[in-house]
Amino acid sequence: MQQSAIPFTRKDFGDDFLWGVTISAFQNEGAHNLDGKGASIWDTFTGRKGKIRDKTHAQVACDFYNRYTQDILLAKMLGFNVFRFSLSWARIIPGGTGPVNQAGIDFYHRVIDACLELGLEPYVTLYHWDLPQALENKGGWCHRGVVFAFENYVRVCTKAYGNKVKNWIILNEPFGFTALGYMLGVHAPGKIGLSWFLPAVHHAVMAQAEGGRVVREEVAGANIGTALSCSQIVPFTDNEKDLKAARKADALFNRIFLEPSLGMGYPVNDFPLLKRIERRYALWRDWDKLAFDFDFIGVQNYFPLVVKYNAFMPVVNISEVKPRARNVPTTALGWEINGDGLYEVLKQFSAYDRVKKLIVTEGGAAFPDLRAENGAIHDRDRVSYFTEYLEGVLKAKREGIPVDGYFAWTLTDNFEWAEGYRARFGLVHVNFETQQRTIKDSGYWFRELLNAEE
Repeated sequence: MQQSAIPFTRKDFGDDFLWGVTISAFQNEGAHNLDGKGASIWDTFTGRKGKIRDKTHAQVACDFYNRYTQDILLAKMLGFNVFRFSLSWARIIPGGTGPVNQAGIDFYHRVIDACLELGLEPYVTLYHWDLPQALENKGGWCHRGVVFAFENYVRVCTKAYGNKVKNWIILNEPFGFTALGYMLGVHAPGKIGLSWFLPAVHHAVMAQAEGGRVVREEVAGANIGTALSCSQIVPFTDNEKDLKAARKADALFNRIFLEPSLGMGYPVNDFPLLKRIERRYALWRDWDKLAFDFDFIGVQNYFPLVVKYNAFMPVVNISEVKPRARNVPTTALGWEINGDGLYEVLKQFSAYDRVKKLIVTEGGAAFPDLRAENGAIHDRDRVSYFTEYLEGVLKAKREGIPVDGYFAWTLTDNFEWAEGYRARFGLVHVNFETQQRTIKDSGYWFRELLNAEE
């Protein structure tokens, strides 16, 4: 690939810009029951018939538990300077509370040490969706006790790794795991309805802030963030009903976890249904505990959403106008490709006074690059995707928006939740029968961008 194929250089983003690659514990590690690990809600969910599209599980996944050295070396070879990964709560505290599993503690010490030896800065995510099943048995995120259990878990992690790790992400996409897992039922633990969703939201907002406070207390010089899924919300028409639907969607998809963390409370004016949290699930003393002064907000944007008013859609009265109906480019999962949407989200989030810094903590695309051609994976669509989205980041930076990094999702093809292995996001192809790794063209593209002589 010639340098002319890349319309910007690493230097355009600034010398201090962070270039990272991201994985998660459940999606990559495998070793689901080895060395004292407890079951998580995703271990349970993948065992339920019909929940995973390709009828697979993550008991082995990418075998990162045994191959972490190889994968971290790949990240280094591709030119990244940040390796973002998550800790498995069930590997560290198998019962969610109670005894700590020393083998789990030791594993993440090895991962962290491997990063540091190679000059990769570890960004550690404390929760990436894999709640211990023992806590779900007590009510999971719908039960107030999960907040105290999470606080204890964070304290165990920070005491173990705080002398080595300075960069911490509290939650990964809390709207994702509450909406998909506790309202729509398509992700673990598979619960459906507002009576599950609203308390799960409230307890996750509380845990987000409490986790931040523990890290601040335990880790000197910590750099603390939380990673939020977000989408540019576009009204389908300019009529007042569609505009109101867009405001409601923005409150739900973009602001429900951000604004409480900034001390603004829930966005009830645009989404009045959230008043039920105060009436039914919150205690009076909770309101002083929702905010935390984060050092950065992680932005995880994959696609914009075009919405319209729909009187027949229960509760929210909103429906999406699907990308295919609008004849726009999409990924293999039907997600719209639109780098300008990332720019718009960065602009929106940076407008909050208390948001100090933004990092794109995930970004990537699934395409059907299943097979190598003469030993190569020519994922040209993914290269185009990263080019377009990084142009959106660069546009934001040039306008003075404080975006300080971009972390690609993901290093290797992995277990993509309810999609199983059919959705491949990796810069590196994985043959899940042999665990052979093959760098795709997109991986080489990043290597050229990040290692090119200026």
